Amino acid sequence: MDEMPFCVKDVLERPLFQRAALIAGAHGLFREVRWVHILEITHAAPYVSKHDLILTTGIWLKRSVKSGLDYMRQIIDHGTSGLCIEFGTTIDEIPDKIIALCDAYDFPLILFRQPIRFEEITQDIHSFLINQHFGLLKNLEQFSQKQQQLILQSTDIPAILRLLQSYSERQIIYLSTIEANKFYPSVTKEKSDMINAFCNEKKKAFDHIQETEIWKMDDTCYLLIQPVVCFGQVFSCVGMVLHQAHPTEYMKLLIDYTAKAVATVLLRTQFLEEKILSNQNELIQDILSKRIESEEQAQMRMGLPSPNGEKYIFVGGVIEFEHNVIEAGPERMEARNQDILVLTRSLLKRYQMHHLLMMKNNQIYFICAKERVTAESLTGLYKNVQGLIDGLEKYINQALPGLNFHVGIGKSRTRLSEVWMSFKEAYQVIEISQTVPAMEKCCFYGNLGVYQLLNTVPGPILNEFIHDQLGQLIDYDHKHHLNLVDTLSMYFKCMGSKGETARKLFIHRQTLYNRLEKIRDILGNDFFEPNRRHCLEMALLGYPLQAIEEQ
Repeated sequence: MDEMPFCVKDVLERPLFQRAALIAGAHGLFREVRWVHILEITHAAPYVSKHDLILTTGIWLKRSVKSGLDYMRQIIDHGTSGLCIEFGTTIDEIPDKIIALCDAYDFPLILFRQPIRFEEITQDIHSFLINQHFGLLKNLEQFSQKQQQLILQSTDIPAILRLLQSYSERQIIYLSTIEANKFYPSVTKEKSDMINAFCNEKKKAFDHIQETEIWKMDDTCYLLIQPVVCFGQVFSCVGMVLHQAHPTEYMKLLIDYTAKAVATVLLRTQFLEEKILSNQNELIQDILSKRIESEEQAQMRMGLPSPNGEKYIFVGGVIEFEHNVIEAGPERMEARNQDILVLTRSLLKRYQMHHLLMMKNNQIYFICAKERVTAESLTGLYKNVQGLIDGLEKYINQALPGLNFHVGIGKSRTRLSEVWMSFKEAYQVIEISQTVPAMEKCCFYGNLGVYQLLNTVPGPILNEFIHDQLGQLIDYDHKHHLNLVDTLSMYFKCMGSKGETARKLFIHRQTLYNRLEKIRDILGNDFFEPNRRHCLEMALLGYPLQAIEEQ
């Protein structure tokens, strides 16, 4: 079960090779050998595979040195392990050019000076490889069975990692995004500090690890890394310290099985927590209904350490899903919602945020809290919330294509009892992002800009203002379908540049001139003057909001 696969060096130690000599390619002794192939034809390419050890009497050498070099290049290019030639049957010497070629490519060239039965070599090595492979499969089966027993008995991740260590006999490291690195077996503080410094730097790129990787720690140590993936997100990694950069399939399978087992335990733990934490629903309901009488009691119910007045900052948000009911069906929709809820909680934990979650129909309500330690605490809170949004988007795009979701995040509050206002703002963000194309990607209330103001204007007053400013233009569009409203909006956005406006509307410049002339006829020649333009721009921004009022 060594790190190194069966290689040419191991072949030379077999009994039948005691009288063989390595005459070239001495630096290629660690080429892997997976099979032995007897080959006597000159066109070797179609009949050899990577990691084949080739046995030959060298009949191809009798034709010419050039044909011999062509033959050698064929088998070298196909990644074969090495070549064994028997003297005396067909040839008695090997040209210097062939020896030089093998040395140049570190391709082992082995010479038998006395006749030997190739059949005995193939039987010996094939039996060894088959028995070795059978032994590995047997070990993997035992490993998998013990792993399954551990998963069924408990949610003890350390036990799973200790099992990996016993089977691999290597140093195991568990890298987590939400807790300190763990070592199996334990190591000295000096060594743990050194490994932690290396791994913590690598953790910054956790999201980009999607498959097995090899990290070079120094000239003698490598770290085989296998990500633990749940819902398309990397929550931790299992690492195995090796002394060379090419691990065997056995090592890769051991670590892959372990990563999947850890992922299973993490998911099960999260689903269990969902049941245990169901009482959080009551607290969020109380906040939404403004039934919080004591701020300190509310913070205690949330589980915040040392509740104390305005020590924390809070932000509330809503995630809303649009399922295809016909395609998904009620049961599938419920399962999807539950999966997304578990992922949301896992991401919040990953960013080490105090939080509350509640699922209601196709909406997830969440509250995040962060200690007000520095002036940058609020920036850090919003950065973590953005990380949550990015994680959800990544999972949904990969696993649930076609599922639309919208996120609204309200302003921060210093009191948990006031987060109902944050939820109200989150609703407004979702409404505007669904109605105003320019704000489709907006998730934060603070980024709504002037829509914060427009959304607070009572519907009748806003509609009357829009009618006074744009009514004639809107009516003309309904009758003649000239898109004058959109043309005016783009003209303002392009600061009066006719060429840029025409390009962005994908129309000919003369068509734009005709539309602008019609707009002047309807609105008057002063429509681009500052005071009039400001009113028109506000009306253009408010125009899509009429859809919300009509609903």
